[in-house]
This record gives sequence, C-alpha cells and structure tokens, in this order.
Amino acid sequence: MKYLNKTKFALVAIASVITSVGAMAQSAYPCPTVKIISPYPPAGTTDILSRLLAPGLSKELGTTVIVENKAGASSNIGTEYVANAPPDGCTLLLGNNTGVVINRNLYKLRTDPVKGLTPVIEVASVPLVLYVNTTVPATNLNQLVDEVKKNPGKYSYASGGSGSPQHLMGEMLKLEKQLDITHIPYKGQGPALADVIAGQVQMAFETTTAIAAQLNSGRIRPLATTGSVRTKGLENVPTMKELGYNNFVIENWYGIFAPAKTPAPLVQRLNQELNKVMKSPEVAASLAKMGSSDVAGSAEQFNQFVQKELPYWESLVKRSGAKVD
Repeated sequence: MKYLNKTKFALVAIASVITSVGAMAQSAYPCPTVKIISPYPPAGTTDILSRLLAPGLSKELGTTVIVENKAGASSNIGTEYVANAPPDGCTLLLGNNTGVVINRNLYKLRTDPVKGLTPVIEVASVPLVLYVNTTVPATNLNQLVDEVKKNPGKYSYASGGSGSPQHLMGEMLKLEKQLDITHIPYKGQGPALADVIAGQVQMAFETTTAIAAQLNSGRIRPLATTGSVRTKGLENVPTMKELGYNNFVIENWYGIFAPAKTPAPLVQRLNQELNKVMKSPEVAASLAKMGSSDVAGSAEQFNQFVQKELPYWESLVKRSGAKVD
C-alpha cells in the first residue's frame, strides 16, 4: 500500500510538472517587445533574415518583435550588446559564424560570445559566391587569377568586415595563388556590394542571399561558389571545389542567440516558435530562394553545432593568415 501511495504521489508530481511546462508554453510571452539585434547595417544577410523572421515570431509569441541594427567592428558591437543584455528573453541576436566563433580568434573581445550567448536555433546556412564587377576582363576563376597576376597591386576585394568568412576566403585565395590584391573591409555586406557594383572595388566573396537581387542585373558577374554542390538558381556557376580549390568548401551560417543564463523554458519557447515560423510556407520558400540549407532543429542541436565549429574556424583563421585591418 505504501508503495502504491508513493507511486501515485510520483505520478501526480510528474503530471503537475508536465502541466506547468505546458501552461508556460501557452502563456503570454513575458516581454511587451522583443528586439532582434542585427549586428550589421541594413541590406546584408543578417538584416534580411531578421526581417524575414520577425513578423512570424511576433505572431507566434503574441507580442511585438522589432529589428534593430547595431552595426560596427565586424559585428562585435551588436554581438556584445546582446551578450550583456538582461537574460530575460527580450533581447535576441541574429548572429553568424563571424561574430560568434571567428572574431574571438582575431580581436581582443571584452566578452567571449561563446560564453556570453545561448544558442536558440540555426536559421540559415548559405554558400558564398565569388563575383566581380563586369568591367573586370574575366569570365571564369582561372581567367581572374591570370588577370590579377598580370597586374600586381591593381585589384582589390571587398568584405563586410575583417574576420568574416568573405575576408578569410579572399586571404586564402591570395595565399594559394600568390596574388597581390588588397583587402578593403566595410561595415557590412551592403556597403561592400555597393562599391563592387560601382567599380570602386573589383571583386568580393558574398552570400547568395545578399547578392540575389543583383545577380541578374548585369552589374556583377558570378564566377564560382563555395558550396559542396552547385547552388540552386546558379546551376551554371561552378563550385570552387570543381575547379580544384578544395579548401574553399564553406557555408556562412546564421542563428538566433539569447544572452547566457536565459532561463531554459524561455529558450525552448523561442526555439519552438521559431521552428514554426521557419516551416511556414512563406518563410520556407524565401529561405530556399536564398540558397539556404535545411537547418532549424533544437536549441541543443544548435549548441552542439556551434561547439564543433570552434576548432574549424580557428584553424581556418590561422591557415589564411588573416589579420584585422
């Protein structure tokens, strides 16, 4: 009888916990306004993704969700802002591999993003495109390499900031092909793209998301992509791996982060609602159009992914010889 009573008590306790967790999942979100911090200027991939997710997240949480750009220092300003925000689920970061796992190898940061942030969900993973201004006399990668070698010091390449994958790929190309080419860092992808289009800088690596609207404009020419396979919508553009550049198989990934010590129930609630948003027909179609891999998943899966990325990008920074400009 005592055993049965204890068993009954345990079952009641478990049911109570399940009920309370379920009630929390259905309760009103505790923030009148949720801010998604995009640590880059408007028009870049993080800004595009932030504004793609915000309306759906607002609907699912039943609260106002706004996007705020806090650009500068290769995303360090916005990333640090979120890492130091109250862990109440009201301030989130749309971060990427640059700000979260790469910059810690290049900058003396006051806050380590890996320790200061809690992964919530991966939202996109897209390859880079090596593209040139159409005045550059090269229609493929080998021609570009030959042209740069014939004219040492004449050409420059843009990036959205020192330490970004775009910067690392440029330095890797310089290193592998012994090219005399200058890195011009910008405060985000939008300004970098604008200057390549204007011919102020001749080339850049950039995400398919950021340059999608310009690919058919006739003002830039894609030469190669960094995906493991050819990118949807750019099937006529070869991968760098196809061309013999085996060290150039990477994707730029993006995710939602909360400040460290954000309560687990809030992290799980955000993950649950963002999974719904990403699976909605409109958002899923937009992500596919951007060339994003199918990601999402649990907060724990994203955390494990970030931890595995740390040694990879540390090694790539060292191999590329990249320095902060």
